[in-house]
Amino acid sequence: MRSRGCIVVGMSGGVDSSVTALLLKEQGYEVIGLFMKNWEDDDDSEYCSSRQDLIDAVAVADTIGIPIEAVNFAQEYKDRVFSYFLREYAAGRTPNPDILCNSEIKFKAFLDHAIRLGADQIATGHYAKVREQDGLFQLLKADDDSKDQSYFLHRLNQQQLSKSMFPLGAIPKSKVREIAHQHNLSNAAKKDSTGICFIGERPFREFLNRYLPTKPGDMVTPEGKVLGQHMGLSFYTYGQRQGLGIGGDKEGSGEPWFVADKDMANNRLIVVQGHDHPLLLKPELDALDMHWISGQTPDTLRAYAAKTRYRQRDAACRIVPGGNNTAHFTFTEAQWAVTPGQSVVVYDGEVCLGGGIIGSAENN
Repeated sequence: MRSRGCIVVGMSGGVDSSVTALLLKEQGYEVIGLFMKNWEDDDDSEYCSSRQDLIDAVAVADTIGIPIEAVNFAQEYKDRVFSYFLREYAAGRTPNPDILCNSEIKFKAFLDHAIRLGADQIATGHYAKVREQDGLFQLLKADDDSKDQSYFLHRLNQQQLSKSMFPLGAIPKSKVREIAHQHNLSNAAKKDSTGICFIGERPFREFLNRYLPTKPGDMVTPEGKVLGQHMGLSFYTYGQRQGLGIGGDKEGSGEPWFVADKDMANNRLIVVQGHDHPLLLKPELDALDMHWISGQTPDTLRAYAAKTRYRQRDAACRIVPGGNNTAHFTFTEAQWAVTPGQSVVVYDGEVCLGGGIIGSAENN
C-alpha cells in the first residue's frame, strides 16, 4: 500500500503518544518515532524517569514496527524554557513552562528536526483537534472534555498548526487504554505523568530551592497582623493552602488559610482565611504578551469564554485589547485565585482563539 505521507510522532514512552503512533501506522502513514530528551541535570535522580521512558518508547516502536530516534533538546530547553521559568519565579510570579515547552520545543525545535528528517507533518499525543476553515487553521477542544489539552497549546501559530496532527482529539482516554491493551503495547497500563515536565514527581519546593535562594519574611493578614514566617515569596502561589504552617483557628473561625497576594516591595506574603474570601475573587484582569492563533485580534464586541487555569470551566468574559500586545478581561463572575504568570486562554465555543500571560488582577 502506498504511504499517505511521512509523519514524525513525538513519543514520550507514555500510552497516549504510543497509541498516536499506532493509529497513524494503521491509517497508512509512514511513521517515525522521535523521543525528545529535554532535561539532563539529574539523570541519576530517583525522580528522573527519562531513561525508563526511552526504554518504553523503544519497546513500543518495536511492537508497532516503526523506527525511532532519540534527540537531545536539553540545551534548547534550558535556554528557551527553564531560564524563563526561573526568572518568573524569582519575580514572584507562577509561570506555566509546559505551555512554553509546547510552543518553543515540541512545535518548534522538534518540528524543525522532523522537517529535516523529511516529515510532511508531526503528531503528538495531546488531546486536542486541528481544523482548517477558510484557509485558516483552528485549534479545537478534544471531544473528551476531561482530558482536553488545548489550554497548553494556545500559543501555537498558523505554521505550527498546519504541520500538526492530534489523532487522540476524538477519542476518550478509556478507549486509548483499550487500544493499547488490544495491541499488547508494553506501556498500556503505565501511569500518566503529572506535574511540570522537568520536575516530575519530586517535591517542588525542594527542587526550586536548588536554583533560587530562600528569603524569609512575614506572613501577614491584609490588616498587617503577623501570623508566621514564609521562606521566600518565590516558593508560594496564589490560592495555595498547603505548606503555610499556620492553623485554621488563628483568628477563631476555624477556616483554612490561603495565599491571596504578594507584597514584593516589603517581602510579605498576604494570607486570608476562607476559600471564598473577597481578596481571592477577581472579576477583572490584565494580560500581557497576547497571542492569537489566527494572527488577528478577534471581534471584541462579542462575548467569549476564558480559563485562568487549566482545570477550570470556561467563564464568560469581555475582552478589550490594549497597547503593546495587552488585553483587559472582565468576567461575568469573579474568578478564584487569579495568578500572575499563569495563562488566560480564550475560547469561542470549541475553538481556542489564543491567550496571554496574566499580569495583574483587580477586585473591582
